Amino acid sequence: MADSLVIVESPAKAKTIGKYLGSKYIVKASMGHIRDLPKSQIGVEVENDFNPKYITIRGKGSVLKELKDASKKVKQVFLAADPDREGEAIAWHLAHYLELDETDTCRVVFNEITKQAVKDAFKTPRKINMDLVNAQQARRILDRLVGYKISPLLWKKVKKGLSAGRVQSVAVKLIIDRDNEIDAFVPEEYWSITAKLTHSGIPFDAKYYSVNGEKKELGKEADVQEVLSAMRGEKFSVSDVREKERLRNPAPPFITSSLQQEAARKLGFRASKTMSVAQQLYEGVELGKEGTVGLISYMRTDSTRISPVAQEEAKEYITTKYGPAFAPEQPRVYTKKNSNAQDAHEAIRPTSVLRDPETVKSFLSRDQFRLYKLVWERFVSSQMSSAILDTMTVDMQAGSTVFRAVGSKVKFAGFMKVYVEGNDDGTVEEHKFLPPLAAGDVIAAESIEPKQHFTQPPPRYSEARLVRTLEELGIGRPSTYAPTLETIQKRGYVAMEEKKFMPTELGELVIQLMEEFFPEILDAEFTANMEGNLDHVEEGTEDWVKVLANFYESFEKRLEVAEDEMKEIEIQDEVSDELCDKCGRHLVYKMGRFGKFLACSGFPDCRNTKPIVKDIGVPCPKCSDGKIIERRSKKGRIFYGCDQYPGCDYVSWDKPTNKPCPNCDSMLTEKRNRNGLKLQCPTCDYSEEVPDEDDNEELAD
Repeated sequence: MADSLVIVESPAKAKTIGKYLGSKYIVKASMGHIRDLPKSQIGVEVENDFNPKYITIRGKGSVLKELKDASKKVKQVFLAADPDREGEAIAWHLAHYLELDETDTCRVVFNEITKQAVKDAFKTPRKINMDLVNAQQARRILDRLVGYKISPLLWKKVKKGLSAGRVQSVAVKLIIDRDNEIDAFVPEEYWSITAKLTHSGIPFDAKYYSVNGEKKELGKEADVQEVLSAMRGEKFSVSDVREKERLRNPAPPFITSSLQQEAARKLGFRASKTMSVAQQLYEGVELGKEGTVGLISYMRTDSTRISPVAQEEAKEYITTKYGPAFAPEQPRVYTKKNSNAQDAHEAIRPTSVLRDPETVKSFLSRDQFRLYKLVWERFVSSQMSSAILDTMTVDMQAGSTVFRAVGSKVKFAGFMKVYVEGNDDGTVEEHKFLPPLAAGDVIAAESIEPKQHFTQPPPRYSEARLVRTLEELGIGRPSTYAPTLETIQKRGYVAMEEKKFMPTELGELVIQLMEEFFPEILDAEFTANMEGNLDHVEEGTEDWVKVLANFYESFEKRLEVAEDEMKEIEIQDEVSDELCDKCGRHLVYKMGRFGKFLACSGFPDCRNTKPIVKDIGVPCPKCSDGKIIERRSKKGRIFYGCDQYPGCDYVSWDKPTNKPCPNCDSMLTEKRNRNGLKLQCPTCDYSEEVPDEDDNEELAD
């Protein structure tokens, strides 16, 4: 008979841990939180030191009865929820419900779900950490006060179903501010001059650098003509060659935010999908004869720290697989990016580098494999030697004009043999080779190509960019990013257009009201300072009731002003020219989480909706009578189909073009990948690269 009951959050985690602990332990799942604040009321006694009135979550009755019955049949109950604030709060609520002694050593934590880590954790159980619990309570109550006090005002003054929140409101404001920047942006003209040169049979490019010893900017065509006149008839002569080695260091192992960003860049994952798949890898996957194993360490962390044991295992693997030169003499230690970062957990890493992605691929789903490979490669590369690049900078004169060519080549791959970090624009770094050049060499110019450019506005926020910005500002914590991005879309405050956030009219209206009556809630510095206060509560250096009281004192006054002075606003829908094909009334434009759509103005009597279709100017390759239009799937993904549907069922995820394939005459489609855009034939293997018009090109430094 079992001596101990172990309670975790999920059945998957229970299954994995149960196999490690053996028959003396019963392992059951609480299915997440068991108590929370009530949904029907604010549930916080503000006048009584913000005392929370917790209730049992609806639907948890059978789970709680099962846990209660099991706890009476064992000598010891262990609470093994996740190793963070939420996990500590779950353990505390369970202890309260099961009437356990909170001073007893009933709490067990582990950063990874492996046999050794779990067994070691059960050798050293501890008391429930009330500082962690109070930090979670303070955050929960703070968010409840903001949400349940401001939201009813918005319902009354604007429309039902709206909400406000500390982190979500700042996120929406960032998106709106960026949109305003783009609207206000005035493009500025600038020019570049590229010399197409050849030496020793090797072609290479050089960029205009200076004239008459000055780095004169090329702001207009007249400036270009002045430079071209100064060099007309002159040959290019090498005036200076500088060669040196440059070290390039690996990126640190993943934290929650960087994992979400890189998974978005390289895998196209939404933040919520990244966290869902990471949770599966953390809780355990069946690996055949090896049994159920947690493949990665805990995925909600903002620390880049790595345990010495994991570092040593990585060093041995790297030395054996790639050679001693690929492992640095001393283990790499990464500093915190954010001064507010917590160091309670390690970075996200594989629980064993010996389980390389290919050895476990057959046991994983496609998404699990791709994310595990990303985590594994990032961690292994973070423990490898720096790459060494040979760089060459060559200045060439044509009269009084100087052109500069820069080349590089990899002398020693180091960490780059395994992994190179992505970037937000999806480009891949190319190493350009230069021919052997020496001072005095005369270079033949194939052509001189001036090119006009215009400065570009800042890009709209993608999920990756927004997460990075929130992290840099110290707003939110690892567990908040994914749900925040989901919430602002569900509320209709923002929409996704081509994987970029666009503010909606509703979002702009709500933020405008918030700016007028609750400016602190939208102030990034104020919100970041509040996160810091919650961290101090977790560290035991700040009283959680005092933190709430300091916030509520000014917040209460602003609520009173808003109640009296906030005017009621009626949102008018924009009426389209199209008529509803069900009732004949005009359709109006509505904004959903995936952008605009058309809906009947007779709602709720008539619930007819239609997508807004976009004609891309391409005839249907299947029926020839129809036109190809841009559509959206139910999940918001853009695809292309014939406007004669259902009469014609042509459909494509890739954008069709008017250009026929030279091999089979099929219509080529656009295919974008990390290297840029190419045209590809859907019928045969033909493809061709599309020249990249780089309007964001910077002038040579």
